[in-house]
Amino acid sequence: MEPRFSANALRVLEHRYLRRDEGGQVIETPRELFLRVATTIAGVEERFGGDVTLARRRFYAMMAGLEFLPNSPTLMNAGLERQQLSACFVLPVADSLEGIFQALKHTAVIHQTGGGTGFSFSRLRRRGDVVKSTMGVASGPVSFMRIFDTATDVVKQGGRRRGANMGVLRVDHPDIEDFVRCKADESAFRNFNISVAVTEAFMEAVRADREYDLVNPRTGRPGGHRRARDVWRLIAEMAWKTGDPGVIFIDRVNATNPTPRVGVIESTNPCGEQPLLPYESCNLGSLNLARLVVGEPPEADLDWGRLDYLVGEGVRFLDNVIDANEYPVPEIEQVTRANRKIGLGVMGFADMLIQLGVPYDAPEALDWARRVMSRVESGALKASEELARQRGAFPNFPESLWEQRGSPPLRNATLTTVAPTGTIAILADCSAGIEPIYAVAYRRHALDGEVLPVVNEAFVRIAKRRGFHSEALLERVTERGSVCGVPEVPDEVQGLFATAYEVPAEAQVRMQAAFQEHTHNAVSKTLNLPAAATVEDVLRIYDFAYDLGCKGVTVYRQGSKAGQVLEAGA
Repeated sequence: MEPRFSANALRVLEHRYLRRDEGGQVIETPRELFLRVATTIAGVEERFGGDVTLARRRFYAMMAGLEFLPNSPTLMNAGLERQQLSACFVLPVADSLEGIFQALKHTAVIHQTGGGTGFSFSRLRRRGDVVKSTMGVASGPVSFMRIFDTATDVVKQGGRRRGANMGVLRVDHPDIEDFVRCKADESAFRNFNISVAVTEAFMEAVRADREYDLVNPRTGRPGGHRRARDVWRLIAEMAWKTGDPGVIFIDRVNATNPTPRVGVIESTNPCGEQPLLPYESCNLGSLNLARLVVGEPPEADLDWGRLDYLVGEGVRFLDNVIDANEYPVPEIEQVTRANRKIGLGVMGFADMLIQLGVPYDAPEALDWARRVMSRVESGALKASEELARQRGAFPNFPESLWEQRGSPPLRNATLTTVAPTGTIAILADCSAGIEPIYAVAYRRHALDGEVLPVVNEAFVRIAKRRGFHSEALLERVTERGSVCGVPEVPDEVQGLFATAYEVPAEAQVRMQAAFQEHTHNAVSKTLNLPAAATVEDVLRIYDFAYDLGCKGVTVYRQGSKAGQVLEAGA
């Protein structure tokens, strides 16, 4: 099978994924890329008595058919000298100069190989606290974050991928307000997403409108207090203004931590979908739901048998990645192999709904979300049980929540994740993750400054089939980005192609929560808000996401950042 790519996908492949010689010339075709990856990952089968040739053929076919794609480092590095294949890492930041700079060293190595890093800075003592070894005063977590930010600027990931970080601070840290405001200047911390780790105690204080204790991380004792609603509103105000911080419901995350005896989860990867223990990594892969629709509305359906097959092969592929991986730090290899976490998810969900004739904000769309992710979760568990019978359970299984619940042995401590799939969705020519379509037509700003035009092909097909297609219409839609209010477009088609800024935020939160019901890790979902949204709107979204059981929430108000990656309309 020869892979077929859109013009935009080919540009991204050449810029970021295909091998180059020492002179910078591309020396690999897309077919050779997928063969390189399939051969490398299938090679693990030999260790367990599996059929390497069969696995290579199957892995290649599902990638070349754009039905499944692994995370970017696997595509970039498999079969090469530096075979670091994971996308997600969390590193501990200890409250000492040695610990901080050890984490910085490990960060540089990870970024150089294409991974992204998450940190909790909550262990660092507050600004102004005593430093006994020097008789000086501490500068606080935010000051040390600047060092990580600058280092990320210097180290460009593998020469092809800019470094990405997640900075997390507990809501009860004494420097929480400084942290929440740290990206008020848009030029600051450009290599960081930031999130506040919100506790159940804090949420109870918000609901009761009372004060809560700040905790001195050096002593573990209360070190002041704040009115919870004031801090909650400050978080919402800064998110409204800048898109940061996000919110992580950290106690909820740890309630589903599969190995609580091994450690406590303090942070996530840069996009928030992968909570990890200190020194843990995870590799991800996504199934392209847009490729699995059969038939036309109202008889359209998913090819459930094909989905089941891809789930099984996807789990095997991702489990093999753990053994093929060359880890950048020994501690990371130790923790990762002990838990063997993987994250199988989906992309092209909005495209799937369009092909099914279901609007994103319809109740039926939530039913589809639960059906699809439930099928992915159950199939992934079945595949992991089978791998455990063949290869053994993950080493920490006897101390895990799975064992306590009476689960059969599993090969992997976690199996499902919904990632943002920003770049691999371009390769697969589908909508990103579980997001609504960004626009019917838009411009994507690539890393090299190139502007890539994107037009939704499903809209073009429907317009031609229903007889309202014209070049003038496409020009108008490209200028607007949306078909909302365009008189030539029937109302039901306008609803079908509602964009991320037109789908009500409450409907998007419900969608995130529906996927979270069947996701072991977390769900990456940005709640896109129109420019006219208010701080009160953001607060309502936060409360709604908490009430519906989400593990975190991120909002982005249109125009709140000067340099948007995606740009729609004039």
